[in-house]
Amino acid sequence: MGYKTILVHIDSGKRCAVRVEVSIRLAQQHDAHLVALHTIAPFEPPGYVMAEMGPALVEAQKRAAAVAMAQAESEFTKQTAAAGFSNIEWRRAIDDPVEATTLHARYADLVVIGQAESAAGLGIDSDFPARLVLAAGRPVLILPSVGRFPTIGKRILVSWNASREATRALTDAIPMLRLAESVHVMAVNPKHGMHGNVPGADIGLYLARHGVRVEVKTDQGAEIDVGNELLSRAADLDADLIVMGGYGHSRLQEWVLGGATRTILESMTAPILMSH
Repeated sequence: MGYKTILVHIDSGKRCAVRVEVSIRLAQQHDAHLVALHTIAPFEPPGYVMAEMGPALVEAQKRAAAVAMAQAESEFTKQTAAAGFSNIEWRRAIDDPVEATTLHARYADLVVIGQAESAAGLGIDSDFPARLVLAAGRPVLILPSVGRFPTIGKRILVSWNASREATRALTDAIPMLRLAESVHVMAVNPKHGMHGNVPGADIGLYLARHGVRVEVKTDQGAEIDVGNELLSRAADLDADLIVMGGYGHSRLQEWVLGGATRTILESMTAPILMSH
């Protein structure tokens, strides 16, 4: 099964055009419906501000939000029209960006967002990518805050540790893995008993049965942490996509990420497809 509905997160940032460009290309490649979701967090000023400024401030903020949404929709429409792509839909939400995107993600096959830095100053919290990955229940494609991406998915690196999260990410990525020119699966310090008799052999066979051209490598005794080892390997392979599980949980209303997940989200040098 391929991606038939792709959801792209829209904001007013300069990097949004890159995100839309990638989403259009993926939608064309997979013959998918492209849904654009523009989210704006509700305006909730402190009580003392409301007491002094009153309803006029709220109304001014609503007008500003309406203008921002209209401009974003216009830019999206122009970009899709220029690409000759019309299988699109525009949605908007004034809500917590994570909650709104999670709701719409439940009815999509893939979600495309930007790295946290690309949304700075746009009302999007820095933990937006991490929270969305852990909440959405869908694969999330995260684009780095710098660079352009003429190809995504020609040379794919998969991080594999036989966990539930890694299994979910790899399975979610199969539509891209099938189309890739090369797929490298890397297991760093594989734990005895989790990978079968020969680490990497079973996952290589599984992917081969799906028509994926795959090469498996195990990295024993890595001296650096898994996140940096993965980034180093991606650079060596000139990978244009990294596939990995997103690890973390909510504790006392704070999102606690696994070490490798945190490293990748902070230092990504290539697009990341991440699932939880």
